[in-house]
Amino acid sequence: MSRDRIIARSEEIDRLNRCLNETDAQLVILYGRRRIGKTFLINEFFDGRFDFKMTGAWQESREVQLRNFTEELSAHLKRAVEPPADWISAFRMLREYLSGLPSEEKHVVFFDELPWLDTPQSDFLPAFEHFWNDYGCAVHNLIFIVCGSATSWMIENIAENKGGLFNRQTCSIFLRPFTLRETELYLASRGIQWSRYDIAECYMILGGIPFYLSLLTGEKTLNENIDMLFFRKRAELWNEFSHLYRTLFSNSEKYIRIVEALTSKRMGLTRSEIAEKAGIAENGNLSKMLANLVHCDFVRVYSFFGKKKSQTLYQLCDYYTWFYFKFLRDDHGRDEHFWSHTYGSPAKYAWAGLTFEQVCKDHIPQIKQKLGILGVLAEESSWFVRETEEHSGAQIDLLIDRSDHIINLCEIKFSTQEYTIDKDYDRILRNKIHAFLSTTKTKKTIQTTMITTYGIRPNQYSNLISSQVTLDDLFA
Repeated sequence: MSRDRIIARSEEIDRLNRCLNETDAQLVILYGRRRIGKTFLINEFFDGRFDFKMTGAWQESREVQLRNFTEELSAHLKRAVEPPADWISAFRMLREYLSGLPSEEKHVVFFDELPWLDTPQSDFLPAFEHFWNDYGCAVHNLIFIVCGSATSWMIENIAENKGGLFNRQTCSIFLRPFTLRETELYLASRGIQWSRYDIAECYMILGGIPFYLSLLTGEKTLNENIDMLFFRKRAELWNEFSHLYRTLFSNSEKYIRIVEALTSKRMGLTRSEIAEKAGIAENGNLSKMLANLVHCDFVRVYSFFGKKKSQTLYQLCDYYTWFYFKFLRDDHGRDEHFWSHTYGSPAKYAWAGLTFEQVCKDHIPQIKQKLGILGVLAEESSWFVRETEEHSGAQIDLLIDRSDHIINLCEIKFSTQEYTIDKDYDRILRNKIHAFLSTTKTKKTIQTTMITTYGIRPNQYSNLISSQVTLDDLFA
């Protein structure tokens, strides 16, 4: 099998290899947000050699889905077959076909975009459950792979199914975006050799989403690429936002209202604040929508230091969504070279500073590795306090609360050069430490950590910093 084109998916490849070597039937679940590379991974791992493969069609009827199933089966049988009346009949036909294949070989079946097959009143899921429980699970040489971008559907109906598929899956793989290092490797594989500063800025726009990254070209600069993909007329990603949410969520308007509400506060909002800002009732439906956004890697659940679970923060963590609301929704089409023309602008600089905080939160293991605490149990959180008579208001975007009785108070700065701590910023840092200690009453040791692009310039104020993490460290 040819896997030369697969970049940075070593853990997933190892897991699939283990499935190949098992002597029992394998039900493999692969899920993750849209554009993450699920189909590519399976196609490349198995070199396109499937005993049966079909892909669900978005918003198509059961009749259309069954007709597509029939065409695939006819191609494998090399003869025409009549379309089945329902999914029970379809899986019976699949069973008969698989039963006729050589028993001494491994056989791979791949159902892509499985949630799209489960149309209203289709009875697809009960039919699939019956097929697997009555036949598939007993076929020792069968590997059945199901895949879907509607992550919440995959989790609820397959991974955490409480009915006929309860505890039936033998392998569950959640495909995450690339890290900075993996993004660097992917771009290099496409002949794109950019500085790590440019790769970081690229990451802050596209995230580690392979499909988006595949649209970049090494013949253009980063700014030219972003103009080409987003700001020219009929650019490839100009309408990606609506398509992305519509294909993942049936009531996409409410989901969009939630993520728009989350753009109002970078640190995140509580459940009650989201309900108020989005104009959505604070009930079980809101809880389900938030859970779905978390499952799809659009929103992160983040704790607030020292607060109760009810005050958990929800943070928007999808880079493309942030970029859309900041630069695309209102400005698209006005300037086809918008990104190139805004180099060094205050708005772009402010966006970069805030988004770099998100990059750091997505690379906590790399930060902990640089600090030498990768093996130390720790919890990450945010914290802020309003102004009082004792101290000015203060906000800390990242706290690493360690089990060895140390708290890393992390300051994050995105800069084009070494960051200089001046008298004013030194005062701000000391106020943050004082406010945190006096408010939380913690007895733990506080260490101030600076996370910057190029490090800190040594001067009379830099001694307050206990440790440093640079952009290169995030590429570890």
